[in-house]
Amino acid sequence: MTTHKTRRHNAGFTLIELMIVVVIIGILAAIAVPQYSDYVRRARVSEALGLLAGMRPRMEQFFQDNRTFVDACLSGSVAAKPATTKGFRFDCGTPTATTYTITATGLDNTSTAGFVYTLKADGTRSTSTLGAGWTGAPTDSCWITSKGGTC
Repeated sequence: MTTHKTRRHNAGFTLIELMIVVVIIGILAAIAVPQYSDYVRRARVSEALGLLAGMRPRMEQFFQDNRTFVDACLSGSVAAKPATTKGFRFDCGTPTATTYTITATGLDNTSTAGFVYTLKADGTRSTSTLGAGWTGAPTDSCWITSKGGTC
């Protein structure tokens, strides 16, 4: 008498295999999402600081042409303030004949909320406040550009 063993061929995945894959994806997401969010925040800060730094030579050019900073930030001038970006808005305050202060402020409800950077006519770069999760004391000597509080 011959015995035939029949083999069942299972197609698909078991519940345990699917749960392991879901756990692995969850772990990767827990690591990747905060890193990506921080990357986006640093990129927006860098963009704003680049625009802010670009204002200085344009303001100086305006001063050379007009011998005053008054009306320098008006639309249509060589030193018009930068347009609002995805993370920052810019303000020139009220420039005087010899001074100006340009401010980049992080937009509310974005990853840059709470950041405030300024540039003054004498070249002073300062960081007034930082966004959530960034450390460092406000400083009148530099723009803080990293989460650890370094300039």
